[in-house]
Amino acid sequence: MFEDEAGFGRISSPAHCWAPPKERPCAPYQLVRQYRNAYGAVCPTTGESYFEVHKKNNGDTFQGFLKNLSKQFPNYYIILCCDRAGWHTKNDLKIPRNIKLFFIPPRTPEMNPIEQIWKEIRKRGFKNVVFDSLDAVINKFWEVVKSLAKSTIISITLRDWIQLLF
Repeated sequence: MFEDEAGFGRISSPAHCWAPPKERPCAPYQLVRQYRNAYGAVCPTTGESYFEVHKKNNGDTFQGFLKNLSKQFPNYYIILCCDRAGWHTKNDLKIPRNIKLFFIPPRTPEMNPIEQIWKEIRKRGFKNVVFDSLDAVINKFWEVVKSLAKSTIISITLRDWIQLLF
């Protein structure tokens, strides 16, 4: 599985959209600095996934994520690919028995296919949208995550070099 974190919030940025010829589209925009951090793990070969939303990115939050991921897949031995964020490499991190961490090289987010999942979530639910509350952001996040079929996750994340490993 490949793991990463991403922020989702009320700061929006306009994106390309369709409009009739000779008409300028109107895209809503806001700068409200409220956000939450989504943690996610996906398996490019099976389409299995697991997501959580938290207030912070830190060692305690990552520790809880690992514990919950382990409980979600108790009959699997999970090889979890992470970047080298400080909370992923803490010395006092207690890694569950059914999880083994390994790390991509520094500054290589393109090697982590879950980055494309974050882009897909933003494209499906956060493009040119203004949210009235942080709860609305979180609700939209879960709505989009639940709409991601396993086949979609596979098609977005499976790469030739990953297929060679399995």
